[in-house]
Amino acid sequence: MNATERLYLPIDGILFSCLTGHHQPRIMHLVLQSLCQSTALAPALQHPQISNISKTDMGIIKTVKGRWRQQDKTAVVIRSSSSGNRPVSSDQLPLRSVDLLELGLTKPRNCHRIVVLGAPKVGKTNILRRFLGKEFEEHYEPTTEDFHRKLFYICGEAYQIDLLDAAGERDFPAKRRLSILTGDIFLLVFSLDDRDSFTEACELLKEIKAAKAKLLKFKKKVPVVICGNKADQDAQRAVTRSEVTESFGEDASFFETSAKDDTGLEGMFRALASLGGLPDETSPSRHQIISILTYQSLCIGQRGRRGSRTGGVGAPCAAVDPVARRPSFTSDLRLVLGSSTKHNKPEKCQIQ
Repeated sequence: MNATERLYLPIDGILFSCLTGHHQPRIMHLVLQSLCQSTALAPALQHPQISNISKTDMGIIKTVKGRWRQQDKTAVVIRSSSSGNRPVSSDQLPLRSVDLLELGLTKPRNCHRIVVLGAPKVGKTNILRRFLGKEFEEHYEPTTEDFHRKLFYICGEAYQIDLLDAAGERDFPAKRRLSILTGDIFLLVFSLDDRDSFTEACELLKEIKAAKAKLLKFKKKVPVVICGNKADQDAQRAVTRSEVTESFGEDASFFETSAKDDTGLEGMFRALASLGGLPDETSPSRHQIISILTYQSLCIGQRGRRGSRTGGVGAPCAAVDPVARRPSFTSDLRLVLGSSTKHNKPEKCQIQ
């Protein structure tokens, strides 16, 4: 006996009605399974009483399924904290993060990680937004951790800069220490109108130097740029330049900036490039922004024309990887351990 029931599927405010039966049970199971994987209706659709459906109603289900697929293509897949980015189609994005070193498109010496440290509410996120070519964001949202990747093509060479805002690691010393150990360049940020943030920056500088001193390869000076942000709020200033000089020393790379007014940042970005051995063209004003797919095509195309005289000719350009994710802590730990075991006297990893 073929009993039938009526099934209701609410899609975009429209209630689709169809009769269930005992025809084509396996096909219907696969269709519903695919639907359940991408919708919030999974509990309702996985009921044993609707495991079968008539052939006529299969057309309705396929139409609904096609509608969902169309919605998936236009969904926003960019993760960004308070970025305000316009929606981008998934067809315009790479499937995974672009790692130039893994793809063989650059050399290890052209890959750097900048670690940004500082107290909350000092403007770290907006400084990074300026570096990524974005506008200042007035609304404040606490940052747990933010990871960005900006890829450059300058004078025929590809460069990869990873930016780690380790704001959420203030209460996790071991995680913060691991982030410090994996950093190549450091940006310390405090607010000129907040003395406590200045005190925290001083302590962080000591922590950076102590952590890096444990790595045998780090015998040279640690590349650190110190940023006194919110210079636009001069009336509320709580830290003087003489105090900064006294605490950090005369030779410290210190810059007074305003992420809101976009003042002082250009010099700071150039100092980061200089200390890290990067070209000046990595500063935001020295290159044009292109899409990630255009960047990939450019790198692959130039790699195929290495023997050509025209290879490497063109204006400096850069792209922001919209799906960049921080490497796992396991990968970072292996990186730190590997840097220690390359020497004659292996050293224990100083994470704790």
